[in-house]
Parts: sequence; structure tokens; C-alpha cells
Amino acid sequence: MNFRTFFSILAFFGMTSLFAQNDCSTFYPFEDGVTFQITNYGKNNRVAAITDFLVTEATSNFATFKSFLRDKEGEVLNEATFTMSCENDGIVVDMESLLNPNLLENYRDFETEISGTKIVIPNNLHVGQELPDATMTMLVDMSGINIRMEVSMTDRTVVNRETITTPAGTFDCYVIGYTNTVNMGINRTTTAKQWISKGVGMVKQEDYNRRGRVTSSSLLTDFHN
Repeated sequence: MNFRTFFSILAFFGMTSLFAQNDCSTFYPFEDGVTFQITNYGKNNRVAAITDFLVTEATSNFATFKSFLRDKEGEVLNEATFTMSCENDGIVVDMESLLNPNLLENYRDFETEISGTKIVIPNNLHVGQELPDATMTMLVDMSGINIRMEVSMTDRTVVNRETITTPAGTFDCYVIGYTNTVNMGINRTTTAKQWISKGVGMVKQEDYNRRGRVTSSSLLTDFHN
């Protein structure tokens, strides 16, 4: 699995339109043609990748997004399409739709079963609020050889409010902390924080190792309606 692609798209959650919003979506642009850009930084704060997002279809309660992951030279590494919808005064998205399509292509000749829960982002946030966990399990039967992959986002909590400055401006943000775990025989667990601002969305994200050191980060660097 392309972990960079997966977690870059996870970093997208929180993105909102600076312009007209659909009534059911406080935090996401349900408007055709809206584009975003999130720049990902690795160690030493060097650009590692850039992910561009495009809203390709939007209705009153449903939107389709296409993402293009590029390296620092601008070469496209991956393209993906995912959808989100309004539900219970918030946004929901299937974790399955965030999988690298190349991963599914690798297993197309085998029996594959995917199950799990949705990622939920409420339209209203407050400090101390606990958000639902999200999980996904993929089982692949390769002629008697079983492969199991589990992905989970847990401990999702609104931990603070802070003012953050990025190349896109200065924003009053809610800070959401959570834990990512990927298990493909060996557990890979990281923690992360997202800074999310009303009317703007995800302004910043930081990922941490077990010692609490920043291993990567993401910033909102472009937005066009």
C-alpha cells in the first residue's frame, strides 16, 4: 500500500470552501470545479510531495473528488477518486474509497473482501469533543494464501484551539488529535494532529513517532474556486 497516498488523503479531511457552502456541508466544498493543494513535508521540513484535489461532481448532499499525488519535481505518482456525503449533520466517507487504486489493481484476480466503518467529521466542533473511530479491514485470498490488512483511526479528539499561520494566511483553528494504526503482519502506529479552521478547512497537519517527534507535516498551500 502507498502509505504516502493514504495519509495525504487523510490529511485532506477538514478541507472547506472559502466561498459558498452547501447547506449540509460546513467543512467541505460541494461545488464543481473547486481545487485544493496540500504540500507534504518530510524530515528537515523539505517538500516530499504535493497533492492536488479537484471536485469533479457535486450535488446537494454528495461530492466526488479526484486527487493527484506528485513528487517535488511535479511527476504524478498516483491518481485516486473518492466520494463523501452528508449524514447526521456532518460528512462521512468510506475508508475503502481512500485506498491506493494500484493496491486493488494488484489483487483484481483474487477474491477480496473489504469491510469497516466510515470517517465522520461533524459540522460543529468544540474542545473536548470525542469523534468516532474509523476502521477498515481488507482480506485477500490468493489461492489459499490469505493476506489481511487492517487500518484504524482511533482516539479522535478535539484537543485545543490555536491560531496558525501558513502560506495561505492566518487562521483560528480547532486542533484534532488522533492515532493511526496500519497492520499488515507488523503494526505501524503513529499519532497526528490536524489544525482545522471554519471556512477554510485543514490548515496544517503534523505526524509524530512514538517519541513524539514530528516525522512529517502538511500545509494548505493553494485553494481556487
